[in-house]
Amino acid sequence: MTKGQGQGFGFGLGKMKELADAFKKAQQVQAGAKQLQDELEQMEIEGTSEDGLVKVVLSGNQEPRRVEIDPKAIDQGAPALSESVTSAMKDAYDKSTATMRERMEELTSGLNLPGM
Repeated sequence: MTKGQGQGFGFGLGKMKELADAFKKAQQVQAGAKQLQDELEQMEIEGTSEDGLVKVVLSGNQEPRRVEIDPKAIDQGAPALSESVTSAMKDAYDKSTATMRERMEELTSGLNLPGM
């Protein structure tokens, strides 16, 4: 056996640096995710029915904020009003989902995280 040629645990300095970098990136993502969560809570995303008579406002986290109904929508009767509200909710939901996806992609871009 020659002295000074030991392999230790096989966990060289290069691997330690990779591990430290990965940990640092994870901390950055966690801090960014908290900031993003706060921003989404403050956001207001508006969805509108196809006929434009109903508006639904959600937070960026898809929490309902308010519904605005034009009196003309009420005059059309309950089935049409129901359809308008559903249409506006779907529009707001689609917009908020796209916004969340877009913001998460911005947060994780360049980090080369697996699964992202």
